[in-house]
Amino acid sequence: MPYEPINYYSRKRKRILIVNCYFDASRRPIRRALKIPQAVGPVYLAGVFSQKTCEVRCYSELASGPLDDETVFAWPDMLVLTGLTNSLDRMLHLTAYTRSRNDKVIVVAGGPAVRALPRLANRFFDYVCFGDVEELQVVVASVFGQNYVAEQILPRYDLGYWFGSMGYAETTRYCNFRCTFCSLTGENRPYQNQNIDYIRQQLLALGKRSRIIFVDNNFYGNDRKEFYARISLLKEVHNSGQFKGWAALVTNDFFSNRENVRLVKEAGCEVLFSGVESFDPEWLRGVNKLQNVGLDQTQSIVECLRSGVVFSYGLMADVTNRRIDEFLRELESILDNPELPLPSYICLPIPILGTPYFYESVERRRLLPNVKLRDMDGATIVERSLDPVSKLVKFLANGTHLFHGYNLRVMRHATRFAFIYRKHLTKTQLLLASSGSFIQCAHRLSLSLRPLLRPNEGGQRSYISSTEPLDRVYTPAFRLDSRFERHFRPTMITDQDGQIHDDLIDSGLFDKPKLARIVS
Repeated sequence: MPYEPINYYSRKRKRILIVNCYFDASRRPIRRALKIPQAVGPVYLAGVFSQKTCEVRCYSELASGPLDDETVFAWPDMLVLTGLTNSLDRMLHLTAYTRSRNDKVIVVAGGPAVRALPRLANRFFDYVCFGDVEELQVVVASVFGQNYVAEQILPRYDLGYWFGSMGYAETTRYCNFRCTFCSLTGENRPYQNQNIDYIRQQLLALGKRSRIIFVDNNFYGNDRKEFYARISLLKEVHNSGQFKGWAALVTNDFFSNRENVRLVKEAGCEVLFSGVESFDPEWLRGVNKLQNVGLDQTQSIVECLRSGVVFSYGLMADVTNRRIDEFLRELESILDNPELPLPSYICLPIPILGTPYFYESVERRRLLPNVKLRDMDGATIVERSLDPVSKLVKFLANGTHLFHGYNLRVMRHATRFAFIYRKHLTKTQLLLASSGSFIQCAHRLSLSLRPLLRPNEGGQRSYISSTEPLDRVYTPAFRLDSRFERHFRPTMITDQDGQIHDDLIDSGLFDKPKLARIVS
């Protein structure tokens, strides 16, 4: 897109603040420094700026909690914001904070929420990036000049203070499948392989790390030649001793060729994550997750583990199309099978803006009244369920976050799992395979104790979007001018009658035919 050159500043060295915006599902201002994976967007965006002419700082609200230090907001000449779809409101908060302390600051925003709501985003931010990281180059050149743009984009891993000994890299972008609930389906971007030389440069820039996580949406993809080239490179770098092991996300078709697991294992792979979502083939077909239907998922998981690679996955509790008891039976069948690892997480389906699942939910009037964009976090009820809402609230209060009431069975399962795979997996891998479940059990205990330890931290949750109280961060951290009041009003998805809210009508989310159908 064309950008008009603007010469706002005369100072040679520009100050850039890049923030990953985040709302925690607990609705508390807490840090998730141990969460895997961590946010990587800021370090890739930082690589756009020339180190000679720009001073860049990065901040992750996922790892460090909400950014509310008033002195920080007076510092930057440019604020760059990114985050998940439901974090748009948080971007507005930080925009208000920064503009209140520096009225000349340039605010640039990108990410899924901005791409889904282009016209809405254009009302609040100076520059809106609808493409990939590389689009920021055009913005920086237009605002400051070409000499403020790095000659080559390489992640600024030195600014990722929250990574610790872990490393992150990207070898591909997007996905070649089209699950109805996935934001990538909504954006409809073609699957891309990164140049093998660029992958090598990322690995070299990481330096010596304990482990590397590849943040690809689909590490496997549909180009076997490129896949084998990536594996060859990783085997070479791993054998050099630069890192102990690595993890990646693959789609289920990866397991159709048993040789693939052996190849990644020899290249240093310790963990593969794959989106199981459900073991019910009928449900999988309903969300167009056909890559999971052709194979016996249980058999694929067991074979992967017996080959020496941990299989990690999550489950989706689709209470809109399934009964809670049906989902619990599926969960208990996993607990009764020690050959299967327990899921790393459980979440509700999210009608992510722009996806086929979202438009279906809108047209079938499944969305509840007064749904906020912030509520689309997988832990809040935003759609009508088959079961009474009181039963669903109890289910969520007990923890979709995993296994409330099953703690002893979780421990027994972990013990039996470790015994079965003790000869196939290392001690570290066995710990990784069980850590998600243990963490969730500990998380549930901490939620029970938190009201006693921190009695003034916040009220009780309703778990229903229509009545769920806003996070504390919707109250400004310090005094602001009244012109920023709209920045702290939640972006609404539906109104009090359950109809699409005015916030979305002219946001760019609906084309004319879709808009005509939903307002009829």
